[in-house]
Amino acid sequence: MTRNFSLQFEAIGTRWRVDVYEPVHERLCLQIKEKIFGYIECFESTYSRFRTDSRISQLAQKKGKISLSSDEYTLFSLYERLYRLTNGIFTPLIGNLLVEAGYDETYSLQPSELHSPPDWDNVLSVTDTTLELCSPALIDIGAAGKGYLIDRIGEILHAEGIHSFCVDGSGDLLVSDLHGEKLEVGLEHPLDTTQVIGIVRIQNESLCASAGNRRKWGQFHHIIDPHTLESPSAILATFVVAKHAMLADALSTCLFLVPSELLLHEFSFEYALVRDDLSLEVSPKFPGHFFTSASSID
Repeated sequence: MTRNFSLQFEAIGTRWRVDVYEPVHERLCLQIKEKIFGYIECFESTYSRFRTDSRISQLAQKKGKISLSSDEYTLFSLYERLYRLTNGIFTPLIGNLLVEAGYDETYSLQPSELHSPPDWDNVLSVTDTTLELCSPALIDIGAAGKGYLIDRIGEILHAEGIHSFCVDGSGDLLVSDLHGEKLEVGLEHPLDTTQVIGIVRIQNESLCASAGNRRKWGQFHHIIDPHTLESPSAILATFVVAKHAMLADALSTCLFLVPSELLLHEFSFEYALVRDDLSLEVSPKFPGHFFTSASSID
């Protein structure tokens, strides 16, 4: 028997949904589910800083190295490229700072004394096959890791001959469709999660968003500038459309920290951002519209 396939689950601390818009044999549905869950477990056991048994947590206690697949090398290559481009503001070495701010494995939300992350060149070395820390440091890939995982799930589906689907990692999406149909997605108001401020339409691309309203405590949210040791407040929300979710995810964080022009010179993407005065900045080819004036959502 064949049927359309839908899978819902919890992973890396958030809700996921995978929808397949074409008939799939039940046996293949089970195989896909096993492959997705198996990959996620492998990913979390290596890169989750919220698991004490993960390789990343172990490297935070004792220097060492881990092997990288070609996909993982692509992830850390993007991190290094953005680290250099942003003068270290976008860094995978942010983990200890997040813990000190209270975003730790128990979600204590109790800040302690904050320290700037170490410089990449002083502690971290990445080749196409290995990641090595020459001194203990806590790596956090939360700024691009979910997008990376979304892309990998999409690759699992493509490898099984499935080409019409949507991978949804708590609102960050990868959409694939061979029939010319676009998925219409609402854009959440950063100050009122019950309201939608606009619509975006995507096909064979990814949409990732970031906002400081959900993971927020005290003076912090989940994005912290490693130079100022503060969470950015000038930007309330970002929305990024790119071919791959990993890039869209990373850039949705970068837009909180650096001007869009810096990123547009290096990467192909469209974006919209909401400032703290509710004014909008929207790239010319952003594939959507807002239910307001062209300059504000107020």
